[in-house]
Amino acid sequence: MRNKIIDVQDIVIRFAGDSGDGMQLTGTLFADASALFGNGISTFPDYPAEIRAPRGTVAGVSGFQVHIGNGRIKTPGDYCDALVAMNPAALMANAKWLKPGGSIVLDIDAFDAAGLETAGFKTLYPLKELNLEDHHVVWAPITSLTKESLKDSGLDNKSILRCKNIFTLGMCYFMFNRPLEFTENYIERKFGKKKPLLVEPNKKVLNDGYNYAHNIHAIASTYRVAPAELDPGEYRNINGNQAAAWGLLAASEKSGRPLFIGSYPITPATEILEEIALHKELGAKSLQCEDEIASICTAIGASYAGNLAVTSTSGPGLSLKSEGLGLATMAELPLVVIDVQRGGPSTGLPTKTEQADLNQALYGRNGECPVMVMASKTPSDCFRAAYYAAKFAMEHMMPVILLSESFLGKGSEPWKIPDMKDFPEIKPPVIKHCDGKFKPYMRDPETFVRNWAIPGTPGLEHRIGGLEKNEAGEISYNPANHEKMVENRAAKVAKLADYYPAFTVEGSQNGDVLVVGWGGTYGHLSTAVKEMNDKGLKVGLAHFDYIFPLPHETEAIFSNFGKIIVCELNSGQFANYLRANLPQFKYLQFNKIQGLPFMVHEITDAVEALIPKNKKEK
Repeated sequence: MRNKIIDVQDIVIRFAGDSGDGMQLTGTLFADASALFGNGISTFPDYPAEIRAPRGTVAGVSGFQVHIGNGRIKTPGDYCDALVAMNPAALMANAKWLKPGGSIVLDIDAFDAAGLETAGFKTLYPLKELNLEDHHVVWAPITSLTKESLKDSGLDNKSILRCKNIFTLGMCYFMFNRPLEFTENYIERKFGKKKPLLVEPNKKVLNDGYNYAHNIHAIASTYRVAPAELDPGEYRNINGNQAAAWGLLAASEKSGRPLFIGSYPITPATEILEEIALHKELGAKSLQCEDEIASICTAIGASYAGNLAVTSTSGPGLSLKSEGLGLATMAELPLVVIDVQRGGPSTGLPTKTEQADLNQALYGRNGECPVMVMASKTPSDCFRAAYYAAKFAMEHMMPVILLSESFLGKGSEPWKIPDMKDFPEIKPPVIKHCDGKFKPYMRDPETFVRNWAIPGTPGLEHRIGGLEKNEAGEISYNPANHEKMVENRAAKVAKLADYYPAFTVEGSQNGDVLVVGWGGTYGHLSTAVKEMNDKGLKVGLAHFDYIFPLPHETEAIFSNFGKIIVCELNSGQFANYLRANLPQFKYLQFNKIQGLPFMVHEITDAVEALIPKNKKEK
């Protein structure tokens, strides 16, 4: 029977299985192959919160959702067209994300009575129990077929079973008309030098999965998503943590200041430290510290010595860094703190996404201690955001907190590799010499920025620290001096808004509703606003990259809309911040605190409910 190919604009696939089934790798390889094929993509890795939950339980299910399209894709998709479930628990946990009539690929070998009971099924009929009988279901003996495929490979049984995700990947490549060559090349790069005996078995099981899907009658139709029409250039798939690391490396090269990162490993930020550690050839120095306090203190010391200093963390670690942030603020030293946010409080949900730390970033220090706060909005945007965080920190001699999110740090999308000529110069205020006695807190009268005096430079001997100083760097308990220095530090941060790029609105420039957001909600909000604009609704989007201080244009933009709704993955931290700073406006809220990103339809439903019926009908 000849296979029928159906052309579609986009499709969403969700891979799910036990945390040891390799679903993160499977999803990543599918996404990479699609990106290299030329599709627009957006991904959402969904890790279990437990380090190792009991096998076969819903708590141990690991998922990876991929949205591919023939244009730019901004979200991983609300619901999936196809679900790959490697065991009953994966089906139980992810059935709710399936579109009506979607496809399901199941490993029938895992659906025995014991597996069904462990997953929480009450009967031996999981599809009936979950009301999935109207879906297109492919029951495949994946485990058995993987064993058969590799019985002569020389691999032990455990190693063979670890390859069943690659067999499944081959099936999906046939179902969605993906080329095999990109993954075959990956297998050769991954194992060619260190484990050459794994190359041919993995390539064989990939092809066997593809051929099996081709031969069975259960898959009569496959789907094809054409490459996207992207701007000319060289692209690669990149996740947010890698992009942030590369942005810092680029800022180091552009500024001439060596990069130092001192960090303590913490989910979901650890990959930033790991990525920078790989690039010693670029002059980057990395130090894995024994705790969060040590990590920020080593970074402050490196900054004092003339480095572009960085520390990366998540919410619990940011709490521990608060006193160090105060020291860097008072010493007026450049420092980039990247907070990849996760669900909280305390240890919270370490693998789940949330915009949990805005209040902490804005206010979480003792005394009058303002620091710049900015946010990245997509995985690839983490490169730009990290670059500008470093630029502002060095040029204005202050700490900058860059807020990312687990959704961004772990998620990926195609990234057009930039020409660094298009990025602005970074000119740290490094002073080389001084006529007369050096005063460390003498300032540029325009920017209020002090000079960066590198220790060891003749004539620039000075001391700085956590006790209040006067302009000469001498410890001072004078009340008037303290007030003056507090005001100077605050004025320096406030001046940053003069150097922001122009803040603009997406969609309608005025009208009924302004959707307001920040950080990783951008893709969902932008997609929702476009959908509403396509219906003729006058809705705009003001999405903030720069949070403290606010852009100068904020008040004028807000004045152009009848209603303002602030959408964020917390209980309303940004909305309350806006109320404190621009109280003349009324702010409505749409909040979600589930460890999950927004869905596009949630946004459109919430916003359209605010628009009078007679305006919707025009």
